Amino acid sequence: MPRKVCETFQIEYLQILDETGQVDACLEPDIPAEDLRKLYRTMLAARLLDRRMHVLQQQGRIGTFPSVQGQEGGCLGCAYALRLDDWMVPSFRETAALFWRGLPMKNILTYYMGMEEGNRFPDHMRDLPIAITVGSQPLHAVGLAWAARIRKDPVVVMVFFGDGATSEGDFHEACNMAGVFQVPVVFVCMNNQYAISTPRARQTHAQTIAQKAIAYGFPGIQVDGNDLLSAYVASRDAVARARQGQGPTFIECVTYRLSPHTTADDARRYRSDEEVREWQKRDPLVRFRKYLEKRQLWSEAWEEEITEEIRGEIDEAIRAAEAERARVEPLEMFDHVYGEPPPEVLAQREEAAEFVDQPASLRQT
Repeated sequence: MPRKVCETFQIEYLQILDETGQVDACLEPDIPAEDLRKLYRTMLAARLLDRRMHVLQQQGRIGTFPSVQGQEGGCLGCAYALRLDDWMVPSFRETAALFWRGLPMKNILTYYMGMEEGNRFPDHMRDLPIAITVGSQPLHAVGLAWAARIRKDPVVVMVFFGDGATSEGDFHEACNMAGVFQVPVVFVCMNNQYAISTPRARQTHAQTIAQKAIAYGFPGIQVDGNDLLSAYVASRDAVARARQGQGPTFIECVTYRLSPHTTADDARRYRSDEEVREWQKRDPLVRFRKYLEKRQLWSEAWEEEITEEIRGEIDEAIRAAEAERARVEPLEMFDHVYGEPPPEVLAQREEAAEFVDQPASLRQT
């Protein structure tokens, strides 16, 4: 018998706002002017906090921090498509999206000062805590979506992860279950080209990451992840599909982290300055600013005003987080894991107690 073609597929690429701020009027979404300005302010807040976190880390006032610079537009555009009663499951570079959802800035600072209390989000937020373990959170998101379907709760779950997570088994298990049970989940891959130092080309030989959705029986789309409008439109459509009972969607946001993986990383060892400069031309914040300016929604005076406001908010959040840290007893971290701590944990607690009793100048060395 002759061979037959079982299936063919195509992956759509979406860009609405290009690097120069030019917009495709046929695809441009109808977003209220007030929301456009608020979205820009949220991106700017994430960018300014990011810069401040680098300074705080160099001063020894926080631990390592994963930069979000360059990825604000994609995650924020996707989150904008959600209702407040929907669920969002972040990884660790969704600062702008978390701000949009209502997370106080203090929580970010508290968390990266080493206090898990920062992951205790306000009760009104339907957002899971920051997930550091790569690829773990898609399973949690599918579980939430399955539970929502069983309870007939008309909500959608959106989960964020990086290109490196698509090499993890948990990711594939989550996609398979989501496809089989057609749960209301939107998978958002923030493809920033590197899993720490491993380039995207070493993660997968597939032409796109979005096409991985096809294997699990649901649609995938690739968008310009530095274009907030594209991320929003793709997510808006995916959220609508999920809410109507049509199952999952996979969105690949093609973006780039302009800073190192974390403050403990030296990105110069695995990527060139020329590459970074090329991606800086596609900066999502600059691009969105040009768009607002053309719509007469941005001015230098307004930028200066909100920049001053945000810096004041950052200063206040730092004061509040450091005041909370001063009240924390570090050795409590050994008290809430085991009912009867094993000998090795007791030995670690004793060693930590000696460290805590040292002067701060010695601890920093």
